[in-house]
Amino acid sequence: MADEQNLDNQAPGTRDAVDGGADLAAQVTALEEQLAAAKDQSLRAVAELQNVRRRAEQDVEKAHKFALEKFAADLLGVVDSLERGLELSDPADESIRPMREGVELTLKLLMDTLARHSLVALDPLGEPFNPEHHQAMAMEESIQAEPNTVIRVFQKGYLLNGRLLRPAMVVVSKAPTPLISEKA
Repeated sequence: MADEQNLDNQAPGTRDAVDGGADLAAQVTALEEQLAAAKDQSLRAVAELQNVRRRAEQDVEKAHKFALEKFAADLLGVVDSLERGLELSDPADESIRPMREGVELTLKLLMDTLARHSLVALDPLGEPFNPEHHQAMAMEESIQAEPNTVIRVFQKGYLLNGRLLRPAMVVVSKAPTPLISEKA
């Protein structure tokens, strides 16, 4: 009670100054917390903006890289037809030699054009079977090839900028089945 009297005896405004100091400290603390929250929110907004910008740049890069995907896939039928025509024509037949040379030049020009646009042929004959790039159409027993090796290619596969556009259709070797000897 003596303390209350001492406070009452003090000059007017002293009690307010003591309470005001506590209020001021609380306000400073609250403002510091708000400032820290605002800084955190600002950093998060900047980081999100950078992520959006990076994703947009990646999307544009992918769009440029794979814009030809459908067009290139449509051209693969033309490549297949030209290759089949060359396979079926006899290189020794003099009557079709000019036509065969024209088909060879057309195929070379087309393949060079596709290569300039990062389209790469997969011709996996003799390579180990890769399910990411090859589609096994059949398996055959073989004593000449290691098991799980491509022994025949029905249709070449293609990669566009490293991404599979069409898998190679292949025949894969398997180990020959052992003969069971008859016991008498």
